[in-house]
Amino acid sequence: MRFFKYFALAAALVLTGCHSAFIDATISNHTAESIALIEVDYPSASFGTQTLAPGQDFHYSFKILGNGPTTVLWTDAAHHDHKKSGPALREGQEGKLLIVFSPNADPAWNLQLVNGAR
Repeated sequence: MRFFKYFALAAALVLTGCHSAFIDATISNHTAESIALIEVDYPSASFGTQTLAPGQDFHYSFKILGNGPTTVLWTDAAHHDHKKSGPALREGQEGKLLIVFSPNADPAWNLQLVNGAR
């Protein structure tokens, strides 16, 4: 009988959800040139890709641990290094982050948080 109580409790925990908040990030290259050494820094960690060809997207999901700014660093086709600040993120937020590289412009940031995210 005790086994069934524990089983029911475990099933309730699984069904009600241990939900973990993540950010689904996409980096898009809308330029005519390849972009190299792309790194996105966010609170407590970073991610990136070696090369992003014209028209290509790079997808990455991450969990925010801590609070702080975001930054993207990259190298253009002329081998010049660049850095651009983005939105601040807070632990517990969840949603989508889009970074778009367009011709003759700094990358555009678009952060869309899920309702209820802090």
